[in-house]
Amino acid sequence: MSLDKTYKLVPGTTIFDSEQSAKGYHLNQFCMSLMTAENRASYLADERAYLDAWPLREEQKQALRDRDLNAAMREGGNIYFLAKWGATLGLSFQQMAGSMTGMTEQEYRDMMVGGGRSVEGNRIDHAVLQAAHAPAAPAEHATVTGAVFTSHVPAIGAALDHGKTDEPYWQPVFEGYEYSKAWEKENVPDVIFLVYNDHASAFDQSMIPTFVLGTGASYPIADEGYGPRPVPGIEGDPDLAAHIAHSLIRDDFDLTLVNEMAIDHGLTVPLSLMFGNVERWPCKVIPFHVNVVQYPVPSGARCLKLGQALRKAIESYDRPLKVQVWGTGGMSHQLQGPRAGLINREWDNAFLDRLVADPAGLAEVPHLEYVEEAGSEGIELVMWLIARGAMSDVDGSGEVEVKHRFYHVPASNTAVGHLILENRPRVDEPAVKE
Repeated sequence: MSLDKTYKLVPGTTIFDSEQSAKGYHLNQFCMSLMTAENRASYLADERAYLDAWPLREEQKQALRDRDLNAAMREGGNIYFLAKWGATLGLSFQQMAGSMTGMTEQEYRDMMVGGGRSVEGNRIDHAVLQAAHAPAAPAEHATVTGAVFTSHVPAIGAALDHGKTDEPYWQPVFEGYEYSKAWEKENVPDVIFLVYNDHASAFDQSMIPTFVLGTGASYPIADEGYGPRPVPGIEGDPDLAAHIAHSLIRDDFDLTLVNEMAIDHGLTVPLSLMFGNVERWPCKVIPFHVNVVQYPVPSGARCLKLGQALRKAIESYDRPLKVQVWGTGGMSHQLQGPRAGLINREWDNAFLDRLVADPAGLAEVPHLEYVEEAGSEGIELVMWLIARGAMSDVDGSGEVEVKHRFYHVPASNTAVGHLILENRPRVDEPAVKE
């Protein structure tokens, strides 16, 4: 079923949700630009030229030229952002609020002095509420078709970009993905929900979010010090991302929503391994960053539960999309200190065994075991549990089929692990009439 957005029915009220945010992104960013005296002066000196410099829709520009805050909010504006525009025009908050109610500033002020607007007569009409909750016609929904798990070693990207895939050192690594490329070609999804960790490319120590959902329309490739990888930029799916954000946050997963960020090797290397050298990625990608750099990092149990909530979110989306969930990072590796170069084949393969057969038990493995047995950077493997949680066998509503498994040491400083699971949800059979 679709998500409950009854808040849209409250009269005289515009709730700023992720859909409104996407609609008004550039409008609100324009308002933010007015937080410097220089920009305010430029706007007031030539309003049309300043507006034309922003990628605003004509309806948004007209709302601003008309000083129509209600129209601006219908176009995705948020009052806290628009207040910066109002302040630039010399308007007080009461003047702005009054303009939206059809009152003069004095009339609005008098109303507030008198105790404010009464809630009576300003609630949802009962008939409107009943109509909104009437049963809807059955609709097709998105489905999770499978999960891909893979390491995202930066040197793999460099080997691909510099034509070294046939060299003796690299050939065994890429041979392990030959089946995967053929499988992906036959099972191209509409969208990939790709779980990865940023490597100090989009996020530095000024901001350390635990879970980041990319809600933008596109994402550029990050320059990690060697120049951006020569691969296509990422096309996002803002509509599905907004839906997922709404569902996950309602299920008490606190997300950071990001419309603009550069994407590094954590996301592009898996795409290259599965799709090869392409001029354009064959599907949309929703990036999902997990902090596994600075402790505390999320537990395996939290990640598995997030994956379960993610499948619920995807399957409630009322468009017939095929979605794959990818978990990336790992396997055992340590990039720092006297233990640099640590590899644990036995632990890695036991992890792969348990990922297939005992994800709930694997989710209880403490952080200390990851660090001690798989190296300080081996903690990236908790991200695989998000993708694993999105499979239907975890809650008993289906099963999975292992399509491919691969393990190799080394790729630069890292053990490479790879697994493909196809999702097999059970289809309820119609009741037999007697």
